[in-house]
Amino acid sequence: MIEYLMVFPERDAAEEVADELRDNDEFTSVRVVSEALAGEDDAEDVDWAVHVMQDTIDDPTGAVARALAKRFDALAEEHDGWLDEHRSSGE
Repeated sequence: MIEYLMVFPERDAAEEVADELRDNDEFTSVRVVSEALAGEDDAEDVDWAVHVMQDTIDDPTGAVARALAKRFDALAEEHDGWLDEHRSSGE
């Protein structure tokens, strides 16, 4: 299983990306989650993340996993977000 986490400053962007992935791809799981910023107490200081899980890929260094990471990085950037490399991984 491999997981990817794309982070966005706006909920609408995260929802749009998640909907696009759900409509066009067959991932094991695509969900939107809120991510409180470290050290912030204000409820408005929240990033929104799209968590994508694919259980048919085991090797995070393999060609398919690298291609997905590149795709998700570009997709996140298009929506003013980023791929969280530290939290995207294979298990």
